[in-house]
Amino acid sequence: MAVVTVRNPGTAEVLGEVPATDAAQVAATVERARQGQRAMAATPAHERADLLRRVADRIDAEREDLARLLAAENGKPIQQTRGEIDAAVRIFRGTAGEATRLFGRQIPLDAVPGLERHLAVTMREPLGVVAALVPFNYPVELYAHKAAAALAAGNAVVVQPPARCPLTVLRIADLVSEAGAPVDAHQVVIGGAEVSRQLAELPGIAAVTLTGSTAAGREIARRAAGTLKQVSLELGGNDALIVCDDADAEEAARAVVLGRLARGNGQICCAVKRVYVQAGVHDAFVDALIAQTAKLSVGDQLLESTDVGPLIAEEAAGRVLDAVRALVADGARLVAGGIRTRAFMDPTVLLDVPADSPAFAEEIFGPVAPVARFDDPQEAVRLANASPYGLHAAVFTRDISRALSIARQLDVGGVVVNGSTALRAENLPFGGTKDTGGYREGIHDTVLDFTRQKTVVVMDAFR
Repeated sequence: MAVVTVRNPGTAEVLGEVPATDAAQVAATVERARQGQRAMAATPAHERADLLRRVADRIDAEREDLARLLAAENGKPIQQTRGEIDAAVRIFRGTAGEATRLFGRQIPLDAVPGLERHLAVTMREPLGVVAALVPFNYPVELYAHKAAAALAAGNAVVVQPPARCPLTVLRIADLVSEAGAPVDAHQVVIGGAEVSRQLAELPGIAAVTLTGSTAAGREIARRAAGTLKQVSLELGGNDALIVCDDADAEEAARAVVLGRLARGNGQICCAVKRVYVQAGVHDAFVDALIAQTAKLSVGDQLLESTDVGPLIAEEAAGRVLDAVRALVADGARLVAGGIRTRAFMDPTVLLDVPADSPAFAEEIFGPVAPVARFDDPQEAVRLANASPYGLHAAVFTRDISRALSIARQLDVGGVVVNGSTALRAENLPFGGTKDTGGYREGIHDTVLDFTRQKTVVVMDAFR
């Protein structure tokens, strides 16, 4: 039997081995999930809500152990993985409430001549079996968004955790079972792209939800089209942060450091990935950015003092270094970092980045802050919108009218004013435009998206 070996990306220590799920097992899992879904759909909404609360309580009770396991297998510093576990607890609890708020509608048929005596209502029903494809960067938080919503709506869920760091999600799957989920309503399959492709193609899957790269999203959508299943995609980003002349340079620099160089080791789809700074504040911003970057501690992700841990793998760090070298070759000036040691990448700052650099247009998944200069805010808006991605953007200015005007012009899913783009609250719709996929995920949106509407008409209901 094939196994997936899970290692600490910083030390290469083996943390565990997990049996890989072959094609026959994936198909059998989906068939069992269809049985589990019937049980889940028959469970009253208040019981589904109670189940999710019990799951949240169990996760909360193991918070520290789960956070340490996640840090060890994922590479994010322990303080950040504690925050991710906390987010998962909030998501399960918040989604529990949504299970009891799947409202239908009464639609007035007297709006149509000849139908005045009839009654029409709609009701919400589960889709069936939902395949949840979870990425490596925030596996527990994004698992929670997908799995909790699927169960809340009365679906079964087949979860594919990231192959490089599946252990924490597998432990939480045990907690879901212990909390009393119906047999086979929540299952996990382990593997790489071949498992994702099979889930997208199997007719027993009613919906696929994926957070991942744009290339992966296109492939999943193409394969899912054969069975016309629902596909929900939250894909790549190349988020721009625009710093205007009247901005607080220290705060703008802090947004880049915390929202790009430190958080998630730079491996966040909504991290600050392009920085555009107006000429009048450029030098003050750069001085602040370099000074703050120098204070970051790189090292063992299990130490409380660490700000930046290892990337998910040495190959990932290698790709980041290649992107940095490409920017320098295009004319950018390296002023901090630019050093890779195995899976560790030092926080990197580049100045004078040419706006037309191909490397600047691509998503760099690591702790790198490329800075470009602009003269007019409209120029910055044009440069920000030139990206094929459209997840988040941010603008720093003390002029609220300018901030709102720029926010309206930016072709993205969300704009943060005077803060980092790396902001995700579970009760906000999260997603983007263009190659980011067009979907919005959040506790108020996703549960509803995992249902379908049925219309019931009662003829001659009124005398």
